[in-house]
Amino acid sequence: AIVGFSVENLYALAELMRRQKGGVAVVMGALSPRTRNAQVDMYQNGDVDYLVATDAIGMGLNLDIDHVAFSALRKFDGRRMRMLAPNELAQIAGRAGRYKDNGSFGVTGEATALTADVVEAIESHAFTPLRKLYWRNSDLKFGKLAGLIASLGQNTNDQWLIRTGDADDVRALKTLAADAEVAARASDAASIRLLWDTCQIPDFRGISHGEHAALVMRIFNDLHEYGHVDQNWLALQIARIDRVEGGIDALSKRLAYIRSWTYVAQRRDWVQDVSHWREATRAVEDRLSDALHLALTQRFVDRRTSVLLRRLKQKESLVADVNKDGEVTVEGEFVGKLDGFRFTPDKADSPEAAKALTQAALAALAPEFHLRADRFYNAPDTEIDFTEQGGLMWGDQAVGKLVKGDEILKPRIKAFVDDEAGADVAEKVTRRLQHFIDRKIATLFEPMLAMAKDDTLTGLARGFAFQLVEAMGIIPRAKVASEVKELDQDMRASLRKHGVRFGQFTIFMPLMLKPAPTRLRLVLAGLYAGDDVFAEAPPPGLVTIPVIDGISDDTYLLSGYRKAGARAIRIDMLERLADQLRAEDSRGGFEAKADMLSITGMTLEQFADLMQGLGYKAERGERDKVKPPKDDTAPEVTADNPAKAEAEPAADTEKPAESTDAADAVPAEDAAPEKEVFYVFKWGGFAAKAAHGKPRQNKPAGKGQGRRKGKPGGRPGAKPGAKPGNFSARPPKKEKAIDPDNPFAAALMGLKDKT
Repeated sequence: AIVGFSVENLYALAELMRRQKGGVAVVMGALSPRTRNAQVDMYQNGDVDYLVATDAIGMGLNLDIDHVAFSALRKFDGRRMRMLAPNELAQIAGRAGRYKDNGSFGVTGEATALTADVVEAIESHAFTPLRKLYWRNSDLKFGKLAGLIASLGQNTNDQWLIRTGDADDVRALKTLAADAEVAARASDAASIRLLWDTCQIPDFRGISHGEHAALVMRIFNDLHEYGHVDQNWLALQIARIDRVEGGIDALSKRLAYIRSWTYVAQRRDWVQDVSHWREATRAVEDRLSDALHLALTQRFVDRRTSVLLRRLKQKESLVADVNKDGEVTVEGEFVGKLDGFRFTPDKADSPEAAKALTQAALAALAPEFHLRADRFYNAPDTEIDFTEQGGLMWGDQAVGKLVKGDEILKPRIKAFVDDEAGADVAEKVTRRLQHFIDRKIATLFEPMLAMAKDDTLTGLARGFAFQLVEAMGIIPRAKVASEVKELDQDMRASLRKHGVRFGQFTIFMPLMLKPAPTRLRLVLAGLYAGDDVFAEAPPPGLVTIPVIDGISDDTYLLSGYRKAGARAIRIDMLERLADQLRAEDSRGGFEAKADMLSITGMTLEQFADLMQGLGYKAERGERDKVKPPKDDTAPEVTADNPAKAEAEPAADTEKPAESTDAADAVPAEDAAPEKEVFYVFKWGGFAAKAAHGKPRQNKPAGKGQGRRKGKPGGRPGAKPGAKPGNFSARPPKKEKAIDPDNPFAAALMGLKDKT
């Protein structure tokens, strides 16, 4: 037990003990008997191992205390601060030790050490004899009010006695005697005796002398006038107090108030229906006492820590329960969370409390670890997955991570298992995770691994296959240009049988570009390279992605993309684009076709940047936009009357609106022609990539080598009005002669003449 002599000091001690030792019981004189007994029972039952108290501990409490520590040796006795006498210290220290068990005492905190003389006096019960006893005259005079006050102040002639100072009842009597109304009522012996009885109501509230005197005056006036306290007023006072919400201070004040009314209700001649008011005030006091006990317990007792420490101390088996969210409770107390096979204790107020939580939880979780390991070992692969950073998950629980192995396709496992779970659990979890990742690699990289195991591949083809496996299915063609040149058609055919595609820019296995193999490839590559953070796979389905500074060309290649300008294009789509580019005149120059833009999903400006990234030169120009020809409805040609169909042209279905103002009409040939931007691409070689980082634009007319005046927009050297050249290598297609025996010959000849 730790003893203090003020409420503030007591609360500070209790808070400190809660943090360090799990909690304490609190005993003070201001507590109601019910609250004090509940706190004492909590200590006696072992719910807490410590108790903090005022000197009230030395008054009628028999507790199983081994040691009493004084946190202070001075107290306020109502008038002044003074040192405690040895006999007072002995009265408190005597709470330690019971029956045949010896106790001990000492000091703690900021208290000064006890002197040897004081210790000797306490242990030998050698105290200074008392020379005086406090006394107050009991032979009171009730004839007159002044006579009563005088008799209370009477001195004694006994040398062993000394008159005590004015107590609360005498002070209340003197205050009320000065009131004219009270003095008028207290005019006879019976009234004076009644006044003295009411002045002896204890001042449990302790607000102020004036407040207490006002309460006594109201009760006296009711008793003198009605013979009992006004029931409506009494009910109102009790109802105001009957509330259990609030903190320790608020509950303590209400409890002090109700104790005053409990005292009043015990006086049979003061209230009507005595049984009712006794039960009513007692019920309110009990409710407030229980609420105060609960508030003290919640504030100064970490019940979870104290319960677990007691069970550990008694070496009792602990029962743990883990819910679906991983929350762990031991003996009904929440202690933390179990994530996979690692336990994270709940936040505690002190290292001692945290240690207690962890010890209790791990002791109780030992069977749970083994059961969970068995479930995990038998779980299907669909319940396990890897993250983009190499973590291994069982559902939403982290159970391990990948670590670098001897080969890029043979990573090892580090399981996340607490040491307290045991080596058997750790070994079982590690073995299951290794099986998972080995099967995952075998499944997602099956085409590539099958090629590596193909014994029919020999010579240069086998060596090239091993290079492709080491690169995990993707190699830039420029990197292995010499090896590819040495492969004959049979060797290439044997590799194509395994899905290898020899592209213009990249040699790859299309099946290895799918999202799942790409995701695993990036993890394994980052792991083997020792990267702290692994690159994440782009979202599936994107043809191009932005180029981000700091990400290497190799990383884009492992993701299945090739950097080209400000964006990177997926390598399989790049090869489709390359197939179209091979049909163009890359030396003479060509324009982008709609299919090229469709494949890449780019605008013309973005496509120009992409082509420069691939080694092409992009020359930008402007020209008049060619309007589509009018869709004139052709005459219907029938077999019955071809001549009539030819002779009768289609009638105009709509006449142009006539302008009401001839001055506003603008001839069509004078309107400014609409311009369009075009690019002409020529192969510049990869060395031109740096020199032509942006599309080259023609300079404005009149500056430098701009377009000559009068020349229409278009490609250099084009004649005015000429259509854009397609740079086709094929000769012009010969026009097929019309068969004169054809029944539609006349109509066809007519159409030909019109064109």
